[in-house]
Amino acid sequence: MPVSRLSDLSDRALAPRLVVKVGSALLVGKQGVRREWLTALVAEIAEARARGQDVIVVSSGAIALGAATLGLDKGGRGSLADAQAAAAVGQIALSGLWAELLGSHGLTAAQMLLTLDDLEDRRRYLNVTATLTRLLDAGAVPVINENDSVATQEIRFGDNDRLAARVAQAAQASAVLLLSDIDGLYDRHPKEPGARMIPVVEGVTPEVHAMASAESNSGMGSGGMVSKLQAAEIAELAGICLVIGNGQHDRPVERIMAQGIGTLFLPRRRAGARKAWLGGRLRLKGSIHVDAGAAAALLRGSSLLAKGVTGVEGHFERGDPVAIVDAGARVVAHGLSEYHAGECDAIRGLHSSEQAEVLGYSPRSSVVHRDQLVLK
Repeated sequence: MPVSRLSDLSDRALAPRLVVKVGSALLVGKQGVRREWLTALVAEIAEARARGQDVIVVSSGAIALGAATLGLDKGGRGSLADAQAAAAVGQIALSGLWAELLGSHGLTAAQMLLTLDDLEDRRRYLNVTATLTRLLDAGAVPVINENDSVATQEIRFGDNDRLAARVAQAAQASAVLLLSDIDGLYDRHPKEPGARMIPVVEGVTPEVHAMASAESNSGMGSGGMVSKLQAAEIAELAGICLVIGNGQHDRPVERIMAQGIGTLFLPRRRAGARKAWLGGRLRLKGSIHVDAGAAAALLRGSSLLAKGVTGVEGHFERGDPVAIVDAGARVVAHGLSEYHAGECDAIRGLHSSEQAEVLGYSPRSSVVHRDQLVLK
């Protein structure tokens, strides 16, 4: 029986493994670490462990903590160099804080710092999965953050919402709890009159995206509702539930689960492990544009053939991830290309019988095979 309501997330049988994401503004206030609040949250994590649930924490806060220590303005986000320096100092304090508080409940904290490349590269992704599995089997509580001290703009997640969803995929978690500064997803900006919170969302659709605001109320973090919906899409591919809830209250997890205050995103579908990894990728090497017939064929479960290709963008090699874009500029799928960009462009619009003369060798069965493709 799958999760269908927020209270199900406290049931070990329905949700044996949880990922809890803590935003910067929740962990660090104007006076420094919100220690009393964090102590109560750690008690909730210990209670989940006592129920037999695994818990993984994705914790922001290193940049904010380091900026305060170093006296950097703009919360340490004035420049990339400031953010990297702040993270290097703050991560020590952050990991020590989690280790101390979890240790007070007899729990062992394990630190993992990840960059985008760690989860975008298939082999490194599997290494992350293996490490998380071993830590959880050993009874530890993994505490994960983006490796901001070395990550540049090109290899950053940009926020820990999407990182939490990718970690949940790697860990084969049951649900992701995004603790934020808002109760959930509203049908319009929550400051507008008549705004209504949506309690349950079954699949992230264009209509759901239209409800999102990119604003982050605190000004301290880097995410907003847009990034949370992107996280929900990543989780959905792996059949993982995602919750947006307000972390500003004492014992926020209890408020979400017991009182049912939050937005629960239920996945409409579940892709296989490899396809979930592929569909959750945040960085693609290029795009292949297709006509209406090819787009319709993809939706029916077919591979992408050169005949339906109308254009190619980017510089990619065989095996690189690409977006497949229809005539209306909508991304319909992600997939691994069977050709490099130049070859794709050379054979676009051609039947298979015409491709050998252009390529100089017998063509492959498809430009993107259906087994290496996931619909968006």
